[in-house]
Amino acid sequence: MKKSSAWWIRIPVIFFIILGLTEFFIDSGHLPAIMTYPEVGYFMLFVLLLLIGIELILNSIENVMFQTLSKEAQERYLLARDKKWEWPWAKNLLHKLWGSKPIAEEGEIILDHNYDGIQELDNNLPPWWTYLFYATAIFAVIYLLRYEVFNGENQIEEYEKNVAEAQIAIEAYKKTATDLVDANTVEQLTDEADIKAGQAIFQANCVACHMPDGGGGIGPNLTDDNWILGGGIKNIFHTVSEGGRAGKGMIAWKQSLKPKEIAQVSSYVITLHGTTPANPKAPEGDRWEEK
Repeated sequence: MKKSSAWWIRIPVIFFIILGLTEFFIDSGHLPAIMTYPEVGYFMLFVLLLLIGIELILNSIENVMFQTLSKEAQERYLLARDKKWEWPWAKNLLHKLWGSKPIAEEGEIILDHNYDGIQELDNNLPPWWTYLFYATAIFAVIYLLRYEVFNGENQIEEYEKNVAEAQIAIEAYKKTATDLVDANTVEQLTDEADIKAGQAIFQANCVACHMPDGGGGIGPNLTDDNWILGGGIKNIFHTVSEGGRAGKGMIAWKQSLKPKEIAQVSSYVITLHGTTPANPKAPEGDRWEEK
């Protein structure tokens, strides 16, 4: 019979294992389950008392059974219980890796050196140190061939490659994240829901200057082929976002509208091209042709 772990080790280990499982299976958000749900605290208190009770019962049974044994049996029981538990394979592995001789055999490797009674042992290098040295030498050869002979990627090249991959991922994400679009990444929206949303934004913010039908008033006509700051979705998005000509142009709407909303209203403005407004304003700017 081997001596088991002390109760003061067993109880906390089992208790915290059960506590960890409880936290794993109970969704309590950012707070521990024991703080979120009071009943969990009561349950863990019950578990702790139960573990203590089991230990007391087991110790009582052990004491009762011990008293029923004969004196010789009690001695054998105590000897078996107090026997030091070892892992033979781990002990043998440690001995092989360390490679030292037992104290009883050290006389075989004592050198002639004697300094005031201090003698020196002619120990070999520990095998673990030797194996580690060989491993580092092999690693050095592989490293040399990989990076110096076959021109493997160094840290700077790996960094630049990772940055390029991240940039591609960012650009792909921007195409699907509509609120992150800008004048360089915006694409014309053709979905009916986006066009209706753009029309609602236009009617709420733009009719005072461009008229409800886009024919122009204070602002230019949006239905003809001429554009002051360029046509196309990217130019229109930039004009709406950043504003028109300094001092006399349209205000910058980026403070009031989200990028997605600017893309929607810009796409709606494009749909006004070629329509016939009631009172069209004379063309302004240069004729625009999509390249």
